[in-house]
Amino acid sequence: MSKQIRQVAIYGKGGIGKSTTTQNLTAALAESGKKVMVVGCDPKADSTRLLLGTLAQKTVLDTLRETGEDVELENIMRTGFGGIRCVESGGPEPGVGCAGRGIITSIGLLEQLGAYTEDLDYVFYDVLGDVVCGGFAMPIREGKAQEIYIVASGEMMALYAANNIAKGIAKYAQKGGVRLGGIICNSRNVDREIDLLRAFCAELGTQLIHFVPRDNVVQHAEINRKTVIEYKPNCHQANEYRQLAKAIDENDFFTIPKPMSQERLEEILLEYGLMEALEDDYRI
Repeated sequence: MSKQIRQVAIYGKGGIGKSTTTQNLTAALAESGKKVMVVGCDPKADSTRLLLGTLAQKTVLDTLRETGEDVELENIMRTGFGGIRCVESGGPEPGVGCAGRGIITSIGLLEQLGAYTEDLDYVFYDVLGDVVCGGFAMPIREGKAQEIYIVASGEMMALYAANNIAKGIAKYAQKGGVRLGGIICNSRNVDREIDLLRAFCAELGTQLIHFVPRDNVVQHAEINRKTVIEYKPNCHQANEYRQLAKAIDENDFFTIPKPMSQERLEEILLEYGLMEALEDDYRI
């Protein structure tokens, strides 16, 4: 019997550091010997640049536009750090069509070209922002990804987005096998951040799978177009990403989340002082 490839989708608010977290996490998995493919599902096509050490690779949709249907796997897939297979879905030309179409087209083409080989341990889908609709919902709606992780922080909008994503997961989980594996905190150094995230996770019925501290080495690595794992493998932050990778690799706690009402979410934010802090900021 062939082994099951673990297909994982990473969601989160735009600008939360989702692509950076995904690339460092997958670099750590590859370093540990796992065979990984990363499918970028953002029209910006920036989900693999740190793994490839370049600005952006040619996307699936751009390739199809240029060559028509006659596409080989090597035309749309490149190999990056640690042998990670990198694909960027891309998007339509600006102002034309739905950006989510790129994901639907890409996953279909990858399946057709035999990209999902038996030696793979993981496929990661790095999905645009907090949009769980249309094409952007495909990884969970079509059962492509069985595991979801949400990148969040202690900031109010990041938690609003995470709660909305949880609503989408809960909806699709009723029909398919998709489950939430946990919240990854990409720290913003907010007051009482880890306590707030733990309370948020408890309310959703999930776990805080790892708290990634804020460290400027992440930005330094990005400027050099590298993951922290490659740029400074012996630093503390690289070990944080290794711990995150280990936590995901060993995770067996998957749930259908219980999203909060707007009122309940604001109660939790009030309890941890976030709403008062925001109100104080507005009064200044």
